[in-house]
Amino acid sequence: HAMSTHAAPIRTHACTTHASRRTCTASASTSRSVRAFASASDASDRWGVDVDQLWVEFTRGAASQPIQALKGASLRVPKGTLFMLLGPNGCGKSTLLRVLAGLVVPKSGDARASARKAFVFQNPDHQVIMPTVGADVAFGLGRNQSLSDNDIRTRVEEALTLVNLTEPDAYERQVATLSGGQKQRVAIAGALVEKPELLLLDELTTFLDEEDQRGVIEAVRHAVDSSAGAVTAIWVTHRLEELEYADGAAYVEDGYVVKVGTGSQIREFIRQKQDAYVIGERY
Repeated sequence: HAMSTHAAPIRTHACTTHASRRTCTASASTSRSVRAFASASDASDRWGVDVDQLWVEFTRGAASQPIQALKGASLRVPKGTLFMLLGPNGCGKSTLLRVLAGLVVPKSGDARASARKAFVFQNPDHQVIMPTVGADVAFGLGRNQSLSDNDIRTRVEEALTLVNLTEPDAYERQVATLSGGQKQRVAIAGALVEKPELLLLDELTTFLDEEDQRGVIEAVRHAVDSSAGAVTAIWVTHRLEELEYADGAAYVEDGYVVKVGTGSQIREFIRQKQDAYVIGERY
């Protein structure tokens, strides 16, 4: 997952031009795809994300036909909310997330998002690799020379509290002793420690059991609620039961955002679709 301008080995969950795994910053590619809101006083600051008519096209080989992943997708997500994207495999929801992260440049359209963002992927074993929890969460702060060791520890402990990892030994705990859900919460804390305004979360509960699923989504819900409107989270999922935690949601199909509503409205919309692929609470 490494993307960096540095020669030294760098871990990353996101797009970056510095030694950070998670936080996305402006770069040549991101500036072409996502514009930051001008300031906190921007007239559009009610939106954490504002996407208009995004078209994204992929080509798998020189002789293959282009694949249209997004076909004029438009979406507005209110600031300070937990917003979920659902839809069939290959519908474009993860592509939309990657456009917002700056990992994919659209063919056309406009995307505006909060300036500081962080992207966390689905498999925690690809993200949490330092030996202890504290060292892993602090990784992205190491490039900030203005922070003392005490400052870094304070920031890390604040981030761990946001994801409900509050055991007395949490900072020193060995990563090897964590469950999958606990590792995922450490990954989220590693994003939160750099104080992003937008969290981009791609199917975080895919590899987790039911208890860990609940712990991870409750951690994100708590982080958004505790931010006093400063943090917006976009959560991609296939799990209908997770919609109960959402402030809003959208259904994506065949490259289009076809329905936007509350979590309960989107859940009902999916259940009413005659061609929805449903197995239990997954589709």
